Amino acid sequence: MSGLSRASIEPDEIVSFLKRNIQLREVYEKILQQSVIERVAQERGIAVTPEEIQAEAERQRREWHLEKASDTLAWLAAQTITSDDWEMGICDRLLAQKLAEYLFSKEVEKFFAQNRLDFDRVLLYQIIVTDFNLAQELFYQIEEREISFYEAAHLYDIDEQRRQQCGCEGKLDRWQLKPDIAASVFGAPLGVAIGPLQTALGYHLFMVEEFIPAELTPQRYQDILDRIFKEWLTSELNYMLYSQAS
Repeated sequence: MSGLSRASIEPDEIVSFLKRNIQLREVYEKILQQSVIERVAQERGIAVTPEEIQAEAERQRREWHLEKASDTLAWLAAQTITSDDWEMGICDRLLAQKLAEYLFSKEVEKFFAQNRLDFDRVLLYQIIVTDFNLAQELFYQIEEREISFYEAAHLYDIDEQRRQQCGCEGKLDRWQLKPDIAASVFGAPLGVAIGPLQTALGYHLFMVEEFIPAELTPQRYQDILDRIFKEWLTSELNYMLYSQAS
């Protein structure tokens, strides 16, 4: 790693590498997005204070177990960046967060209310097999309690990880499911097998273990805010690129 730190790479080499790996446009857009954030934040009088940067740096040190100053210096060297580079990156992220809050914090609850059904969740179990007759037979056996849904998933699902988890897919939002599947899943009684439903993956059986009503948790608030801000940023960037082209 120390050799990497000492290696000399010219800017043209970096650009050439990004081009060859089809990554230049992505980096270019991120740079432009940051310029949009900085411009709009300045227009709105939004800034990041040294105290905020220091607090976030301390939080990151705790998260990454950089207990000593020497640990932090070693980590910075391993990343081939300076402490100034690190703090500038923190500043950029905090500025984006503050701008998102300033512009769209009042829109989050409105968005959540308008799309509440999309945020209903289920604790979902699933079995996928490639043969319709097998799927139908498993459905009847589960229905007649000749075999449990969990046992059938463990024995017959085509995915090894899902077999090990006895079919558990975890907690999923309605919007994460295809509309026809979501309609069947959210309209079914608890603990009852649903299906078989066909997709490109095969024939699916589902079972809902728990319905979880939508709630605007802190994490969901942040997810919605990030989503709205990202859409706005994309729109601003497209407008900038269009203006430059015309």
